[in-house]
Amino acid sequence: MLIIPAIDLLGGKAVRLRQGDMDDYTVYYDNPLDAAKKFADMGVKRLHIVDLDGARDGETTNFDLIEQIVSKAGMDVEVGGGLRKLVRVEGYFNIGVKYCILGTAVVKDPDFVMAAMKKYPHQIILGIDAKDGCVATEGWYEKSELTAAEVIKSYEGYCAESVIYTDIMRDGMLSGINIEATLSLAEEIQYPVIASGGLKGIEDIEALSGKKNILGAITGKAFYEGRIDLEEALRLQG
Repeated sequence: MLIIPAIDLLGGKAVRLRQGDMDDYTVYYDNPLDAAKKFADMGVKRLHIVDLDGARDGETTNFDLIEQIVSKAGMDVEVGGGLRKLVRVEGYFNIGVKYCILGTAVVKDPDFVMAAMKKYPHQIILGIDAKDGCVATEGWYEKSELTAAEVIKSYEGYCAESVIYTDIMRDGMLSGINIEATLSLAEEIQYPVIASGGLKGIEDIEALSGKKNILGAITGKAFYEGRIDLEEALRLQG
């Protein structure tokens, strides 16, 4: 099971939002490269980066900064936020990004998502953000009537690398990952699931470790606030 630290970029800084609210955030690093270096020194295998400006605006706003992080990270990097055109996905792969996360497009532009998976098999991650059990889009501003399982099952047969499942109402709240919903989704779909949203400590990792179809868990605020010993968590991943 992978332990995946997160760097969320807003205005060129590393931040964490509360419940997906772009106006309610805490800055943890003025220079996100410092965070990436710290994770690299700890032996992290995969880094999760979200361009929050891009998720809101539909652009790859922090592309140059992400390129710097990738060049110095020394680990696999997955990137999401604003990826709604194939040329932008290609751009990230060209600078060494290992996986691209598609979120809003998974609901609103399935043809693009399918084309991306065909061109880059096992390198596309389907990002599912859920609010009250339904999938949210546009940087979490809009909520659909579709469940996570309904959306993901429409892509069965395509070669996604995994699914990131985020419970928006828990994200940045340190209230614990929605274990029940995450495990339920993992049982229903063919793709491995990465848990996200509200991880508060080692107990969340232990609750997910070894469970069917769980690939990993993303930690953000829990690390930045000192609620989790990342080196201890990394030892649990084996």
